[in-house]
Amino acid sequence: MLNHLNAIDKNPKRVVVLGANGFIGGAICKKLISIGVEVLALGRLELDLLKAGAAKQLAELLNTGDVLVFASARAPCKNLEMLMDNIQMAKTVCEALKINELEQVIYISSDAVYADADGLISEESCAEPESIHGIMHLTREVALKQEYFGPLAIVRPTLVYGLDDPHNGYGPNRFRRLASSLEEIVLFGEGEERRDHVAVEDIAELVSRMIFRKSIGVINAVSGDVVSFRELADFIVSDLKSVTTVKGSIRSGLIPHNGYRAFDAKAISEAFPGLRFKTWKQGISRVNDFYKEQLNK
Repeated sequence: MLNHLNAIDKNPKRVVVLGANGFIGGAICKKLISIGVEVLALGRLELDLLKAGAAKQLAELLNTGDVLVFASARAPCKNLEMLMDNIQMAKTVCEALKINELEQVIYISSDAVYADADGLISEESCAEPESIHGIMHLTREVALKQEYFGPLAIVRPTLVYGLDDPHNGYGPNRFRRLASSLEEIVLFGEGEERRDHVAVEDIAELVSRMIFRKSIGVINAVSGDVVSFRELADFIVSDLKSVTTVKGSIRSGLIPHNGYRAFDAKAISEAFPGLRFKTWKQGISRVNDFYKEQLNK
């Protein structure tokens, strides 16, 4: 859950975004700049958190009173080498934070820190990751809590989609690309597993509000709306008026998360009354409409 240290919105002096060239980090930068916030956008080219001397370099870039958004990671974290790199990145950030007195730190984590559950997952659910990716994020969360003693907020997004997603992972973004190019969409099994999906701009909106209210604590960036991958694919094909076919396949291995991963989204509305994340249909329709507009230009 979140608590606000600012009773009303207060403009930050400056926001430094680590991972600014990434999907979520880039969306956060775009949102903040659009509302007039000064942003220092740092991608790997500007600051490689794995290089020797990176902590000193980051400390020199930070100013007293900055807000730091830590959205940089080698993700998804798939093996021990990537895990160690991600921990080293967190170590670099923690060392830099010991030198500077910041206004707030916001870490972009993942819902992968939670164990599977039959019911709704909330911020109070057990953080017991079942993947290396989840272990990585939980390790970095714990490191920040132990090494940084200023205002800290942790955001745990679920599956993220959006127009500018550079990845081609299984889900809305891949389905849209396949449907647009008239390529067949092949599901894992029958696409029966049901998941929550969140629009990247909703995450950016949430983070911007957390900065203005100087929020601390943990919040899940989730829509509270679940949908099967079969329904997602069918909707995208229909909405784009594509002749692409959607078919199932023989599933190898167990169905992820026992086929169901849903979230209680009430913490968002409690922290920020009036803020509502898009349902999957609202968000994907918006992405598709923007995509169709670009094609018609």
